[in-house]
Amino acid sequence: MRPPGPLPARWLCLLAGALVCALRPASGWAAGMPREACDYVQRIKMEHRQCLEEAQLENETAGCSKMWDNITCWPATPRGQVVVLACPPIYSLFSPLQGRNVSRSCTDKGWTPLEPGPYPIACGSDDNESNLDSNLDEQQKMFYSSLKTGYTVGYSLSLATLLVATAILSLFRKLRCTRNYIHIHLFMSFILRATSVFIKDLTLFDSGEEDSCAEASAGCKAAVVLFQYCVMANFFWLLVEGLYLHTLLAVSFFSERKYFWGYILIGWGLPSTFTMVWTITKIHFEDYGCWDTIESSLLWWILKAPILTSILVNFILFICIIRILVQKLQPPNVGKSEKSPYSRLAKSTLLLIPLFGVHYTVFAFFPDNFKPEMKLVFELVMGSFQGFVVAVLYCFLNGEVQAELRRKWRRWNLQGILGLGPKYQHPSGGSNGATCNTQVSMLTRVSPGARRSSSFQAEDSLV
Repeated sequence: MRPPGPLPARWLCLLAGALVCALRPASGWAAGMPREACDYVQRIKMEHRQCLEEAQLENETAGCSKMWDNITCWPATPRGQVVVLACPPIYSLFSPLQGRNVSRSCTDKGWTPLEPGPYPIACGSDDNESNLDSNLDEQQKMFYSSLKTGYTVGYSLSLATLLVATAILSLFRKLRCTRNYIHIHLFMSFILRATSVFIKDLTLFDSGEEDSCAEASAGCKAAVVLFQYCVMANFFWLLVEGLYLHTLLAVSFFSERKYFWGYILIGWGLPSTFTMVWTITKIHFEDYGCWDTIESSLLWWILKAPILTSILVNFILFICIIRILVQKLQPPNVGKSEKSPYSRLAKSTLLLIPLFGVHYTVFAFFPDNFKPEMKLVFELVMGSFQGFVVAVLYCFLNGEVQAELRRKWRRWNLQGILGLGPKYQHPSGGSNGATCNTQVSMLTRVSPGARRSSSFQAEDSLV
């Protein structure tokens, strides 16, 4: 019996996808299954080519010739003998039951059907499985579908509010200062992160291509690389926010312009370096699939280690800043109420949590398999709303931003009523509170201790 010809790529993809769905409903994300299936298709096709090459080198036998059954390569066997093979490696990736075997007999009519039954029964994770679809867990499917809906809503809301917040801080001249420039870069990192998530989902899961498993395209890998870069850049800009605020409170004199370019290198430069190193190593050592399978991969630490380091450093900065705030908020007079300083400290702490990404420390240093469903909800759904929270707290609720918007609104109304030209300046336009520039100039004229105190007051009242 001659070995069968190669299966079309789409049938290989359907086969591997069915195996993934049947054997891994609880340990993988349903949305990621199609691309995971493509990774397994690559392995099956490699084994198929190897089986065909070996079959061409062997001589014809009186028994059964080497055969490929679309999953396993069966060696040439004389009539009357039984061949026993271990279950295919693809099943060992999912099934907790190891050491299982399958067998075929060579008869006068050729190879017999697989024993003790089809692969899902013989090698699957459940002895009661009767077909490839019997192990689909509807509850898990609903959970992952709800999860994707949740983070899609979160990133969409964050994207809309961040775009408006970035426009406000960029267009109004009186809001231009180092602090707001850093906020703008943080907003941009959140915008890029949300955009990369949508691009990745469209590329990996919603392309609708029938033959998408035939070969992982360069565009698919580029989408994953972009996603990894944007995620890391977002974490590093959270770190920059922590470094800047800590510098304001702890350092007496420093050049904001000089430090700002250093922040640019940290926020955008370091992530690009780590991402480039990861991309090069993936090309040379793990260039299969779409690069989105990261489980049990040592190369994943090229990205994970810098992110964990940024989270740890930011948490330390958060503790240091809280310690400084406790000292700054001590009431100067004993007779004053003790409630006000503690309420201000609580307010400042709550404002710093989303800015520093402190909530990521909850699961950051736990193993990946620790409470995976809770971790997914916390990091994907709650994390997707972080950009929205940051935009609201540090732009829309910013007293300086609100004052500038009110001033512009009054000016536009007055121009409409009086029919004045666009060059008309409201006489009270410059008297509505301190601006970024005046605050920064004030900081350079006071003593070091007063500077740190007024720096905190500016951040506490304006962010």
